[in-house]
Amino acid sequence: MAEQMEYLLAGKGGDVGIALSLRIRALKKSFADVRAVDGIDLDVGAGECFGLLGPNGAGKTTTIEICEGLTAPDSGTVELLGLNWQTGAEALRQRIGIQLQETQFPDKLTVAEVLRLFRSFYRQGITVDDAIKTSQLEEKRRARVGGLSGGQKQRLAMATALVGDPELLFLDEPTTGLDPQARRHLWDLVEDLKRAGRTIILTTHYMEEAERLCDRVAIMDHGKVIALGTPQELIDTVGGEDIVEFAVGSGAPKPGSAPKMVGTAALTAIPGVQSHREDNGLHQLSVSELHTAVPRIFAALEDQGLHLSEFRTHSATLEDVFVRLTGRTLRDE
Repeated sequence: MAEQMEYLLAGKGGDVGIALSLRIRALKKSFADVRAVDGIDLDVGAGECFGLLGPNGAGKTTTIEICEGLTAPDSGTVELLGLNWQTGAEALRQRIGIQLQETQFPDKLTVAEVLRLFRSFYRQGITVDDAIKTSQLEEKRRARVGGLSGGQKQRLAMATALVGDPELLFLDEPTTGLDPQARRHLWDLVEDLKRAGRTIILTTHYMEEAERLCDRVAIMDHGKVIALGTPQELIDTVGGEDIVEFAVGSGAPKPGSAPKMVGTAALTAIPGVQSHREDNGLHQLSVSELHTAVPRIFAALEDQGLHLSEFRTHSATLEDVFVRLTGRTLRDE
């Protein structure tokens, strides 16, 4: 049957690779004169947790809404589970689950009533009891939606996405606005879903979330995919295992003398320092062998007569990848 067709990703030399749950080719979408999605190609394998990362306005939500059948593309193709929305919409609605950025439920309904309603939309699926247990809402079964916390409402939204027992699950910024504890509860739930072998498409602007949950990530900016790979592959492109950040104060310059500038050449000549960039007075060095590089950085700055006003280090992250690629932080508007 057409709805059971598997699209295969060819490996090197034409060998068969993994079955695809999502295939996007040359996808474009504009709103007025703004190009929200600008010709992207993506493949997501069955059983993979795939992250779409980027700041607000990067195009990730528009991409997801096209994949979910909520927005029509201007051009390009999207295939989900071997189907498309033009010819297989009814079958797709039975096989995918969707959690939107914000879901509104009637305040007067209870958690169980909401899930019974959503379960009625599917020919097959899990029980309401299982959905409540999976989303850790056992104590809130009879609670009305209006009395739930933000984290509990997000878990309810996740439960409604799961009640049809989907093969492919879309989670669009599921933890935005949640407190740290609620965010980690949802991370645990997503990890359980991964272990169960579901394919998950996750959009987020929390890099820690992507590093923990995603098998591969695509970083989007201005409607384009600007980087693609596993989290570690992308982090390795930074060029060093650690990041050193510092700012310099004015110190006590002689009257009439110009402020001293940080000498890039002197810093990048230090063994282990891979690169140097500066943004609004904050200097960032990509460094390997941190324990030997840091004393030499201190010495180089002292030789230049510079006084540190800030100094910190951290392991390289996806956030550093994004800064290197775009020159701005992930949450910049």
